[in-house]
Amino acid sequence: MDLTWLSALIVGAALGFCIGTRRSNSKPVVVVSAAVDGDTKTQSKKGLLEIEKLADILDDFKMVLVVRNDLKMGKGKIAAQCSHATLGLYKKLVRRAPKALDCWEECAQPKVVVKIEDEDEMLELQERAKSLKLPTHITIDAGRTQIAPNSRTVMAILGPVEVVDEVTGGLKLL
Repeated sequence: MDLTWLSALIVGAALGFCIGTRRSNSKPVVVVSAAVDGDTKTQSKKGLLEIEKLADILDDFKMVLVVRNDLKMGKGKIAAQCSHATLGLYKKLVRRAPKALDCWEECAQPKVVVKIEDEDEMLELQERAKSLKLPTHITIDAGRTQIAPNSRTVMAILGPVEVVDEVTGGLKLL
């Protein structure tokens, strides 16, 4: 009897459980430091990102994945690179902006994929996002299949819809 599908189902369920358990049990690493006025405050080891403040007042969050059009990646390659970018940004936010991540998850994790023409435009968008205190992650490809090694392929940006749209609103959907 072929149990391949059953094995895949069990492994998938176990992986989902492990990821969900890890996410729900993860807490920011806390460091207590004395403030100038003598009060103490807590923050993660590297410091919480500014986006955390916006998560206290805004609750409509989204992620935009910006794909370079000049690399001429195939659909599967784009899907893989978008997955890498999403996970890369998620891993950054899980400790440094957990409230922002929670807001995005409570909005059903909206993701929009747009295209840009080249690397220079991607880096300009990243600078614009940083100036607005939005977290970003750029995926750099290993170069084992379709494109050159160390190519910047996809950038993920997460934040309140209105602020993210200030950065990516004029871009065309992929």
